[in-house]
Amino acid sequence: MFKKLIHSIYWNLYFTTRFYMAIGLCSFVYVLSFFITSLHSFPGILLWVFVLLSIIDYLFLFVLGKGPAASREMADRLSNGDENRIEIIVSNKMGFTVDIEIIEELPVQFQKRDWIMYHRLKAREQKTIVYTVRPTERGEYQFGRIIIYLRSLLGLVMRRYNYAADQMVPVYPSYMQMRKYELLSQTTIQTEHGNKRMRKIGHSMEFEQIKEYVGGDDIRTINWKATARKGSLMVNNFTDERSQQVYCVIDKGRLMKMPFQGLTLLDYAINSTLVLANVCLQKQDRSGLISFANKMGSVLAADRKPIQRENILQLLYNQQTAFLESDFEMLYNQIRNRIKHRSLIVLFTNFESVSGLHRQLNYLRAISKHHLLMVVCFENTELHQLSKLPAHNMEDLYIRTIAEKFEFEKRLIVKELKKHGILSILTSPESLTINTINKYLELKARQAI
Repeated sequence: MFKKLIHSIYWNLYFTTRFYMAIGLCSFVYVLSFFITSLHSFPGILLWVFVLLSIIDYLFLFVLGKGPAASREMADRLSNGDENRIEIIVSNKMGFTVDIEIIEELPVQFQKRDWIMYHRLKAREQKTIVYTVRPTERGEYQFGRIIIYLRSLLGLVMRRYNYAADQMVPVYPSYMQMRKYELLSQTTIQTEHGNKRMRKIGHSMEFEQIKEYVGGDDIRTINWKATARKGSLMVNNFTDERSQQVYCVIDKGRLMKMPFQGLTLLDYAINSTLVLANVCLQKQDRSGLISFANKMGSVLAADRKPIQRENILQLLYNQQTAFLESDFEMLYNQIRNRIKHRSLIVLFTNFESVSGLHRQLNYLRAISKHHLLMVVCFENTELHQLSKLPAHNMEDLYIRTIAEKFEFEKRLIVKELKKHGILSILTSPESLTINTINKYLELKARQAI
C-alpha cells in the first residue's frame, strides 16, 4: 500500500515548462537583488508565493481531484488503404477546468511515435476526440495504452494517467471500397459524361417458365410437348442469363511487390478483387478466386451464396507477395482442371516489358481459348511523371527518354494482347477498381460472358 502511494505521488508527478520558467524568474530576481538594494526582500517573497502555488496545484491534482476517464472506440477491423475513424472518449471528473495532453500508442506498422493532442476540458465535461489512420498492409495491428497528462490552469505540475487500452485489430482488404462501389451493381457503365447503353453482341438466355401463348410471343419458343399435353399452345419463357462464373486470378509474383503510395500492387489487386466480387454477387453471378505465384495459392470455387463475400474476404486477408517468377504454365493447368464451364477470368498481373509478356503469351492464349480472359496490367505512374519533366541537362534527357521507352512498352503490351484476342486493361493503381468494374459491367451489358 505504501509503495503504491509513493508510486502515485512520485512516479506520476511531472513538472511543466511553466514550473521551470518560474524557477528561472526567481533566480533572476535573486541575482538582480544584489545590484538593486530595494529588491533585497522581494526574492524571498516571490519564492514563497511560487512554492505555495505549486503546493496548491499539487493538491488540486493529487488530493482533491478525481482522475479522468478515457476509452478508445473503433471498428472491429480496419480497411486497408483507407482512412479509418478512431475515437477517444475523455471525461473530466474534476470540478474545475483542466488542460490535457493525450498520447496514443499506435501500432508499430505506422512508425509514428509523436502522436499527441492537446485539449481543454471544462468541469465535468466529456469530449470525443476523433482521428483517422491509414494502414498500408494487411495483418494484425496492436494498439497500446492511452496516456493522459493532466494539469490545472495554474499549469505548474502535471499528473500522468495510464489507461490499459491494449487492443488487437485485424486489417482486412478494403471493405470500405466494397461499400463505396456497391451502388455500381445497380447501374450501367460509369463514365465522365454519365451512363450509356452498350450494344449486345450475344444472345445468352436462361429458362424461366412455361406459359400459355399470347399474341406477340415468339413462335420459335413454342414448346410442342407441353402443347400436346395441355391441348393449347404453350411457349417457353426465357430471361437473360445471370448466374455466370467470374474468377479473379491474382498474381503474387515479384513484380506485384512494387509499391505506389504506400500500397503494393498486390494490395491494389486484392482491394479491387473484393469490390469486383461484391459487384458480381449483386449481379447474381457466381464469384470465385484463384491466387498463384511460383506455386499454386488459394482456390475458391465460384458461388453466389451470401457467405461467399465473407469467404473471399477471409481468403484475401492472408495473401502475401512471393519474390519469385510466377508460373503461368501451372496456372493454365489448374484452370483447365478446376474450371469446367466457360467463365470470365480477370487476371491481375504486371508485365514490365514486351519480352516478359512473350514468355507467358502462349499460356494466356491457351486460357482465352476456353474462357473469356481479361488481363489487368498496371501503369507505372512514377515513370509517367518522369517522362513529363523538363530536361535541363543531358542526364535529365536520358532519364526522360528511358521513362518514355518503358511507357511505350506498356502500350505495346496492351496492343499485343488485343492482337491475340485477349481483353486487357492498362490502368493506374489508383483507378484500378473503377476501371475493372466498368469493364465487367460493359461485358455484362454486351452479354459477352
